[in-house]
Amino acid sequence: MNDDVRLEIDGPVAEVILDRPPVNAVSVGMYQALTETFLTLSEREDVHAVLLRSANPRIFCAGADIREAGTSPDPAETPNEYRQRQARTCYEAVLDCGIPTIAVINGQALGAGAVLAACCDIRFAARDARIGLPEINVGRCGGGRHLMRLIPQGKTRLMYFTGESLDAEEAHRIELVQHVAEADGVLADARALARRIAAKSPQGLRLAKQALNDAESLPVREGYAREQEYTLRLAASPDAAEAARAVLEKRDPVWAWPAVR
Repeated sequence: MNDDVRLEIDGPVAEVILDRPPVNAVSVGMYQALTETFLTLSEREDVHAVLLRSANPRIFCAGADIREAGTSPDPAETPNEYRQRQARTCYEAVLDCGIPTIAVINGQALGAGAVLAACCDIRFAARDARIGLPEINVGRCGGGRHLMRLIPQGKTRLMYFTGESLDAEEAHRIELVQHVAEADGVLADARALARRIAAKSPQGLRLAKQALNDAESLPVREGYAREQEYTLRLAASPDAAEAARAVLEKRDPVWAWPAVR
């Protein structure tokens, strides 16, 4: 952890907060702190949903800190190669987080900010949000592969080659974001969704997240077969029996957690 990334826990919901004024430009230290935070959250048994947001309600993240000189602890690895490796490790930690994640986007989410949001499971955006990959303007290539998971190839390439960003309504139209709200209400909406998700079976959420992540890169038949493997694991759990009883008895379920592994 460092001071640029904060973690707040409210019951079963965690909030990972970017807090590096003025624009949350991502340093190597922030990549490392985010990696550590999301790996830790994956292992916590008291947290069942995660929000990723900014401490600044006017901007999510303006991208990587291109002013950071940077060093590398390994002489065989240049500072740029070291930074890129830290970025990859960070994005993988967010993608692979064991519990559902929601990005809350206020203002600009550019470059590294767009990729961080894309690595979350769900994205909520304020009406003033803009999402883009402007790396072409500063002599870089961006995180287009992460956006290709979510939006059409042509739209990704248009953003990539022009450096132009999408506004919230366009991002919603192409399903890059799942919900748009006024700037002063989007965080409350995301918190409400996180609470709804966190009320589900903790073991079910973790197996569902793994099932979707594993199946995503597979062809349909193989992907569905992999998903069924997780279905069988969940069906054999105490939570599956409790879910059925709760539906029949018209009551809220009481989950068995920590799960018996």
